[in-house]
Amino acid sequence: MALDERDFFNNKNETRTDKLTCPRCKRVNDYQMRWVVRTRKERIPPGADERDRALFAKLRDYMIRVDDSVTCKTCGKKFDIPSQHSMVFLQQGAD
Repeated sequence: MALDERDFFNNKNETRTDKLTCPRCKRVNDYQMRWVVRTRKERIPPGADERDRALFAKLRDYMIRVDDSVTCKTCGKKFDIPSQHSMVFLQQGAD
């Protein structure tokens, strides 16, 4: 039986700040957003087959954004965060 992707990663919740522009009032503010940071485990989990070993060798660390929308600090209206920023690959040795 093949391993699930969750078996290859350690998950950590993190809050990061980003500058976003409100589409209604056009003001730029800093907003706190929640992310799940997935870092690859040091070793492949036991019970892995050849397919799992090949997949594990190609895996990279990444972050997935949990929050889909924020409330504007100026006008108070809720707006969606652009979806192209919902997953980000991390550089080796960087946070």
